[in-house]
Amino acid sequence: MKKNTHPKYQQVLFVDSATGRRFVCGSALVTKEVETFEGVEYPVCRLSVSSYSHPFFTGSKALVDAEGRVDKFKKRYAPKTK
Repeated sequence: MKKNTHPKYQQVLFVDSATGRRFVCGSALVTKEVETFEGVEYPVCRLSVSSYSHPFFTGSKALVDAEGRVDKFKKRYAPKTK
């Protein structure tokens, strides 16, 4: 196998922007932002949705949409009234 072809695997801090929840997971993701979590410094990746905020995992009927795409879709495809 060739040497130095695989990206560096490291622990990365993922932050859910919708809920503020944080979790550490192994990843080859490279980021410029660094943050301290539980006394250890990690590279940070910000997520708009994770299992902590997605309705499928939370059991919520409400849709989480920070960018207004769901409202735009509903308005566009709503039944037209005369």
